[in-house]
Amino acid sequence: MIKFFKLLKEDLDVVFGQDPAARNRFEVMLTYSGVHAVWAHRVAHGFYKRKLYFLARVISQFSRFLTGIEIHPAAKIGRRFFIDHGMGVVIGETCEIGDNCTIYQGVTLGGTGKEGGKRHPTLKDNVLVAAGAKVLGSITIGEWGKIGAGSVVLKDVPDNSTVVGIPGQVVVQNGVKVKKEHKDLEHHKLPDPVAEKCDLLESRIEDLQKELSRLRGVENRDDDQAL
Repeated sequence: MIKFFKLLKEDLDVVFGQDPAARNRFEVMLTYSGVHAVWAHRVAHGFYKRKLYFLARVISQFSRFLTGIEIHPAAKIGRRFFIDHGMGVVIGETCEIGDNCTIYQGVTLGGTGKEGGKRHPTLKDNVLVAAGAKVLGSITIGEWGKIGAGSVVLKDVPDNSTVVGIPGQVVVQNGVKVKKEHKDLEHHKLPDPVAEKCDLLESRIEDLQKELSRLRGVENRDDDQAL
């Protein structure tokens, strides 16, 4: 029990190291939804480990209702975990999160389908996942990894790496900018399959019109020769 309360105290203390808006413990305890969600998960996870699954889920869903943060009670979360702002965060059942990790609002640590077994990400120690990022599948984000806002990460990320883009690509590793082997990561310029299909149809129509004009020209020449 002493160890459990020490864990809760660490969750509270970490806020002051990462959020300059935090003024005092009383304010953080009452108003920080990320802290509330993590604390509720600590309790729910304890019940889950004791196979009290229904009670664990009730606590999890009640916390989701209050905070807008959904954490499956089976997820394994390390020490000093901080969720900043937090609304829209989803953490899946088989997620494993190390110590000193931070995630922001709108982050999804999810699966990619209905596969069984380990199907959610593993975040090693000191990982930061920025707002709106999606980390999907049974992949591992290495220590000190950083995931840029809005990125979609589908592959393992090495230690000490920064990832951005859709799909996510490593742009910095061990403090050195990674040389791009492919096109620039301009993830705001996404392909439009509908527009591409329309362009293809338009090109096909032009080809058919040219062929029709050619056939009409041949037909007119044949008529002139017949006269």
